Amino acid sequence: MKTKIKSRSEEELFVWIRRRADPAVALAEQIWYLDLVTVVGVLEEEVDDEERSERYIAVGNEPFLTSYSGQYQSYVMPALLNLQQSLVKANLASYIKLVVPCNADAYGSSLPSQGAFRPELTTIMTQLASFLNSNGSPFVVNIYPFLSLYGNADFPQDYAFFEGTNHAVTDGSNVYYNAFDGNYDTLVAALNRIGYGQIPIMIGEIGWPTDGALSANLTAARVFNQGLVNHVLSGKGTPLRPGIPPMAVYLFSLLDEGAKSTLPGNFERHWGIFSFDGQSKYRLNLGLGNGLLMNARDVSYLPPRWCVADPTKDLSTVANHLKLACSVADCTTLVYGGSCNAMGAKGNISYAFNSYYQVQKQNVQSCDFDGLGMVTFLDPSVGDCRFLVGISDSDASSSNYIDTSGFIAFWSLFAVVLMLV
Repeated sequence: MKTKIKSRSEEELFVWIRRRADPAVALAEQIWYLDLVTVVGVLEEEVDDEERSERYIAVGNEPFLTSYSGQYQSYVMPALLNLQQSLVKANLASYIKLVVPCNADAYGSSLPSQGAFRPELTTIMTQLASFLNSNGSPFVVNIYPFLSLYGNADFPQDYAFFEGTNHAVTDGSNVYYNAFDGNYDTLVAALNRIGYGQIPIMIGEIGWPTDGALSANLTAARVFNQGLVNHVLSGKGTPLRPGIPPMAVYLFSLLDEGAKSTLPGNFERHWGIFSFDGQSKYRLNLGLGNGLLMNARDVSYLPPRWCVADPTKDLSTVANHLKLACSVADCTTLVYGGSCNAMGAKGNISYAFNSYYQVQKQNVQSCDFDGLGMVTFLDPSVGDCRFLVGISDSDASSSNYIDTSGFIAFWSLFAVVLMLV
C-alpha cells in the first residue's frame, strides 16, 4: 500500500505544532521544528508502510531540571497529548513518535540498583512513562559524565571514561567500571520502581567538550567518545540490562557554538566534534562503513593573515578593547584550563584581537584597536592554541563561521549528531 503525505513548509509546520500544542504553548515553543521537518523528510514521497522507519519529535528539552523549580512540569503532558492527537489525525502516529528528553538529575541514588526519580517527579514520570509505553516511544535521557567530573572535585577521573578504573562501584553482585553504565542503570532502576523497567531507553545527548575547562581537551574528548562508541557497539549492555544496549545514542555535538551561553561553564561552546570550518577535531571511528569522520571539502578561507598585539606598543590601556573583542568573538579558550591560557598577557591579547578580526572578515579597521593591533602574515599559533583564519563570504554568513543557523535551532536543543545503533 502506498501513502501520499501532504507537504508543508518549515514555517507551516512550526505554526501547525504551536496550534496543536495549545494551551501548552510555552513548552511547545521549545519543540524542535527543524527535527519535524527532518522527520517528515518523506513528504511528497511515496513510501511503503512496511518500509517506514520510526522518527521522533522531541517535546521540550530537559523540562525537569532542578534549576527550573518545576515551572514546566504542568505543561508536559498536555503538550504530549495534544500533539499525539494531531499526529493521529494526520495519520502520522504510527511512525512519528513523541519523546521528552530528560536530564540525569531527574533521578539518583548512592547505588544504581536503588535508583529513584526525585520525589516531586514520581507522578509526572509515571504519567510520562505510561504515555511513552502506550505509544511505542522510548525514554530519552541526556547523560554527561563530563559534568559529573567538572562539578565534583572528588569524582574519580578514570571512572568518567571507558578505559578501566581503580574506582569501580560495587552494587551487590554487579560491578560498575564507568559512570555511564552506573548512571544508565540508575535510570533503569528508577523506571522499574514505577513499573516501566522494560521501556526502551535512548541517549539523546552525550559527549565531551574539547576546550574551556580542565579535562576539556582534544585527547579526553577523543578517548571518551571512542570509548563510548566501542562500548555501545559491543552490545554488552549494562549490569541491569545485559546484552541490551541503548536503542540509539546521539553524540553532542556536531559543531562548536561560538555564541552559546557560558553560564554553566566556558566549555559550553566547545562540544563540537567538528570545528567551525567543518574539519573534524580528532580521529573518531564510528564503526559504520569505513567508520571515519568526513571533513567538509573545498572550504574557502580568508587570506592567511592574523591580527596581533603590536609588541612595540604600551598595552596598559587595552582592557576596553579586550572587552569589545570578547563580547563579539569567542575568547573562552583563554580561561583557566583552556588551550590558549598559557600564552601570557600579550599572547592572550593577540588571540582576542585576532578572533575579533576574523569575525569582522579581516576588515582592516577591525585590527586597529587605537593603534595597539597590527596585521601579521606569520601564523601566531602556539602549541595547541590555534589562531583561526575565518571563512570567506562564499562559504559563510556575515560572521567568520560557517552558517550553522539551520543546525543551531536543532542541535543546540536536541544535540543530535551521529546515530550509533
